[in-house]
Amino acid sequence: MTMDHIIIAGNGVAGLTAGDTLRRLGFEGELTVIGEEHHATYSRPALSKAALAPGDELAVNFLPDATHGGTELLGRCTTGLDPEKRTVTLDDGTELSYDGLVIATGTHARRFTGSAREFTLRSLDDAVQLRKRLESRPRVTVIGGGPLGMEVASGAIGLGCAVTLVHPGTPMLPHIGPLLAGVLTEAALEHGLTLVDDFVAEVRETAEGMAVTLASGAELSSDVVISAAGDIPNDGWLRDSGLLVDGRLVTDGRCRVRDNIVAAGDVAWLDGADGPRRSPVWTSAIEQAKTAAAALLTGDEAESLSFQSYFWTDQWGMNLKISGPIPHGDEQPVVVKGDLAERSAVLHWPGQGSAAALNIRMPIPRLHKLAQSEPASV
Repeated sequence: MTMDHIIIAGNGVAGLTAGDTLRRLGFEGELTVIGEEHHATYSRPALSKAALAPGDELAVNFLPDATHGGTELLGRCTTGLDPEKRTVTLDDGTELSYDGLVIATGTHARRFTGSAREFTLRSLDDAVQLRKRLESRPRVTVIGGGPLGMEVASGAIGLGCAVTLVHPGTPMLPHIGPLLAGVLTEAALEHGLTLVDDFVAEVRETAEGMAVTLASGAELSSDVVISAAGDIPNDGWLRDSGLLVDGRLVTDGRCRVRDNIVAAGDVAWLDGADGPRRSPVWTSAIEQAKTAAAALLTGDEAESLSFQSYFWTDQWGMNLKISGPIPHGDEQPVVVKGDLAERSAVLHWPGQGSAAALNIRMPIPRLHKLAQSEPASV
């Protein structure tokens, strides 16, 4: 199929990377990039890191121009797709025709209420509103102990708030493994975080603020709630397209939905041996977008998605980077450099192909090399 016009639905890092890759691979046709927000592409992970750090200004890292010599439509939503007619419908009723389509519309935050006292953090506008509220030092309840919840809790405490975090079990355990999760949780408690090991049964607004009822029956009161308990793919506009499988946008190993439709980032479910799975991580979105763009232009000649996973977090005054699978199980890491007791170490799990740098500066390629190596020093 001749590709004269490609639409990229979504101007986050997946959409940006897809456009970069299309141009790098020689696509010279028309590009149209559709972004729901009014802002140019920025680093979303930074919203819960640098954006909430103490200081006079909210720090946001805007990324290079995402238009790639094409047309960028900001503040516009995709509301429908007709794969047979090859048209995308926008929120004002406009229909755009395409030869190729990249779906990179991301996700939105899961909420418990419609209250203005419940905050989420998925966009720059969310960050501006949350930062402004936290500057008045309210009592805060954070729901969810994943990377986002822990980073937001760290930022809120850094701004002088009293923070309670609700999470069943050890925060971040599925994301970084028991050893490192224990280190970060210990640091969080030392910084003054109140940790509640329970499930949330109900959240409601009261005359004084917000009330969180726990599965145990206990109730927590605070001025605001910050929900960091998962996200929902932005795929409602695809509901009548015939592309969803059991309500999910499933791709093959080359990130293809159809020959002329690909998907990348948090909205996509990559089909694999264990069934379709999402990988809502920044680096995964980038690699999926590279694969998707190549598959859109070259089909079966494109390489299947394959990359060394990478994750990082900044919280409680510490920086953690992990390359490779999350280290679970009984294998103890080799301490390549530093001292884990001092929370400054390079760790290697050779049996799992993983490595981590905790509070030690280490280039990402070097960390990847260590993760894939036999036990060795750096």
